[in-house]
Amino acid sequence: MSDMSRIKTFNLPDLGEGLTEGEILAWLVKVGDTIELNQPIVEVETAKAAVEIPAKWAGQVQAIHHPEGTTVEVGTPIIAIDTDPGAGPLETPSTTATPTGDLPTPSAASLAAVELAPAEGMIEPGLIGGAAPGGRTAVLVGYGPRTTAAKRRPRKGAVPTQAEAPVAPAPVTPAPVTPQPVGNGNGGPVTGGLVLAKPPVRKLAKDLGVDLSTLTGSGPLGSITREDVQRAVNSPVVVAEPLAATTAPSFGADREQRIPVKGVRKLTAENMSRSAFTAPHVTEFLTVDVTRAMKALDRLRGRREWREVRVSPLLLVAKAVLLAVRRHPMVNSTWAGDEIVVKEYVNLGIAAATERGLIVPNVKDAGRLSLRELADALTDLVQTAKSGRTSPAAMSGGTLTITNVGVFGVDTGTPILPPGESAILAFGAVREMPWVHKGKVKVRQVTTLGLSFDHRIIDGELGSKFLRDVGDFLADPEAALLAWT
Repeated sequence: MSDMSRIKTFNLPDLGEGLTEGEILAWLVKVGDTIELNQPIVEVETAKAAVEIPAKWAGQVQAIHHPEGTTVEVGTPIIAIDTDPGAGPLETPSTTATPTGDLPTPSAASLAAVELAPAEGMIEPGLIGGAAPGGRTAVLVGYGPRTTAAKRRPRKGAVPTQAEAPVAPAPVTPAPVTPQPVGNGNGGPVTGGLVLAKPPVRKLAKDLGVDLSTLTGSGPLGSITREDVQRAVNSPVVVAEPLAATTAPSFGADREQRIPVKGVRKLTAENMSRSAFTAPHVTEFLTVDVTRAMKALDRLRGRREWREVRVSPLLLVAKAVLLAVRRHPMVNSTWAGDEIVVKEYVNLGIAAATERGLIVPNVKDAGRLSLRELADALTDLVQTAKSGRTSPAAMSGGTLTITNVGVFGVDTGTPILPPGESAILAFGAVREMPWVHKGKVKVRQVTTLGLSFDHRIIDGELGSKFLRDVGDFLADPEAALLAWT
């Protein structure tokens, strides 16, 4: 095979939703590494999510064109791969370095050996959406070649060096290296990012919606055991707090810190500003005795077929919202200027605070799911958000949202509508409080709901009836199911 056909340059793909650029967060490979087809090679942050991009070819990494921290436009070459490294050494380009340290100039032969990734519409079969190593899914959408230059975000104290240039190195024979074990926190070594778990444990984790990469193994050599998976399932579901709230600020000489607004945070700011100043918001509140709902959850957890399912109060709130939408379809609609679009399907959004900012992934067509299917979908959504693997597609097309502010110990709030939606429900903390029950003051479990809605679509009567129905379900789930279904 000739050098021309061996070396292929991989362009930053179009990750969907009209995104035009992405920041390279981390390279998962380095020059000289042997990679497999669909192996994740780079983590890129777009305006919607951080996404791992898989390799389009198997082979050996010859050059990385942009370092971490670079903002690259879609279609820009980011990595070169030798697709047949076993065919022998590549032709070494003649290079000349000037005394001032200029970068070597590739020869015409080496430039001709670079083969660009296929253009849009020419994606090779079997790659997009295919399974990647470790059970991950390839997320490439398309390849739009572009000749624009990349923009690099300067890093504090960084000095450009010749090593950062995208120049293919001369082939060398690597010396055998004995890997040094690294502690995993339990006294056992880890395996360079690989998750050690037996097939039955992997199947159990998949069935329960547990991401093995987020667990610390207690078995031999740090392997994940069934007990580790079960422990993760039984732990409370709490979405990670934003990084800005937990990281100590770094102040300069002027005692001020300047944080670049980019990625997810930038998109969130734009969406919230547009929504707040476009849709006339109204917020109503309702305090509900949810003691019966909490007892119903306990009974559900005790059933044999539900013992391995993550069951939380959010599950009942989601079910209450979906049933209330059936009774009041106008709540699940969009303002489209000269018309209101009412949607039969419900893509139920769950607001999640992550290290990169607020995201709102949604459960597609949630109204068609059984309670068990809804529980599994919510577990998968939360686990994916916590691990930072939520895809742009998972955050698109939402029709109605729940924000679970109760996990932070907050009673309720006045949430802002996601653009294109007409209602969002804030679910507050469930607390033991004195409550008048059957004519006597007793300690009951109580929560407060806050419903914000677009007053162009939902008037006070409709918003109040919808919120009342959600509250009625949470006050007595069994009676509401008998009455409404």
